[in-house]
Amino acid sequence: MLNQVVLVGRLVKDPELVESENNKKMSRITIAIPRSFKNMNGEYESDFINCVLWDSVAKSTVEYCKKGDIVGVKGRIQSRTVEIDDDKKYYVDVIAERVTFLSNKKSEK
Repeated sequence: MLNQVVLVGRLVKDPELVESENNKKMSRITIAIPRSFKNMNGEYESDFINCVLWDSVAKSTVEYCKKGDIVGVKGRIQSRTVEIDDDKKYYVDVIAERVTFLSNKKSEK
């Protein structure tokens, strides 16, 4: 079986480093990825993909990246189920194994 994903997109907001319950460093980022085709109105839409980063990957991403930067993410897809009051919610995340910093957003003057 194979579970591997490679994504390239822009960070939607500045990444933040948090500490999990078991003292591991983590960050959750969302990247916007424009689709390669237009919708019925002739506009390009984007997909917003949630990624989870751990330890050194999280630390370096928080240190070197900010909103608008283009990043590459290599990782795997992981699903989880959360049950609250007999209501099941299903979530899918990308667990990042590597984040590559591709370019910074040009600062406006």
